[in-house]
Amino acid sequence: MTKITSVRSLPAAKGSDLQSERLRSAWIFLAPTFLTLALVAGWPLMRTVWFSLTDASLTSLSDAHFVGLKNYLSWITLSSGRTVYRGLLADPAWWGAVWNTLKFTVVSVSVETALGLVVALVLNAEFKGRGIVRAAILIPWAIPTIVSARMWAWMLNDQFGILNDMMMSLGLISQKIAWTANPETAMTAVLIVDVWKTTPFMALLILAGLQMVPKDMYEAARVDGIHPIKVFWRVTLPMIRPALMVAVIFRMLDAMRVFDLIYILTPNNSQTRTMSVLARENLFDFDKFAYGAAASTMLFLIIASITIIYMWLGRVNTDGGDR
Repeated sequence: MTKITSVRSLPAAKGSDLQSERLRSAWIFLAPTFLTLALVAGWPLMRTVWFSLTDASLTSLSDAHFVGLKNYLSWITLSSGRTVYRGLLADPAWWGAVWNTLKFTVVSVSVETALGLVVALVLNAEFKGRGIVRAAILIPWAIPTIVSARMWAWMLNDQFGILNDMMMSLGLISQKIAWTANPETAMTAVLIVDVWKTTPFMALLILAGLQMVPKDMYEAARVDGIHPIKVFWRVTLPMIRPALMVAVIFRMLDAMRVFDLIYILTPNNSQTRTMSVLARENLFDFDKFAYGAAASTMLFLIIASITIIYMWLGRVNTDGGDR
């Protein structure tokens, strides 16, 4: 009986050793990546957090002194008894930048996801010249952001921009609009440029998910006479949900830290100033390095929190669907 037990336990023991060996090999191969990330990303992040807790400036980085959370929130009590709050979390400019960033992220990601899904569905269909169309649709995304921003800045110019001329020719507007200079239209102009540039990226990721859907499911639905709209909601959308979630989270992270597009199109505009732009202004333009480091740290914490919550909700919904 002892021999039988030992023989039966032999495959399990070999399987355990094999699993341990695979795990060990995985850590060995991943170690250089983790080390590189720690040096390239982790160390600068920790330095930024440290500077946010000091009184550092560009001229005295090495002589910075620890001040705790003063850059985030501090207060003084006046002789009248009124408490005056200072610091990043009591700064109206910071909360305005937070609101601008969230508004830009929600609108741009929503529109780009919807348009990207439509474009991906079209590109996934069989038609002549599909390869050329797929390559052409990626051109806006392939253009560097600075180049596309400068190009759109000329197109949106109120004096000689082609957009105003086209809209006036069609009778949509009665006078030329300073799209990037007008506080009421600045955010709209930025959103137009971002949607034009980034929709192909969303379409590319969603198209990859569409191509993983088995063709047999569509054939079965066609044979059963199911309406195409119902097929989309019951078959296509659930099957591409993982790819759609990846596309949304990637785009959301990119939109939350948008800088170059807004900094080039609408500089010094409080209606479009995002958290990244505000952090950069304080770090270098205003020589408030510690304050800018605090803004950068808060931006990182906000993005990390949103990412964790989004991934947790996606995993909960996926598990619930599996049940």
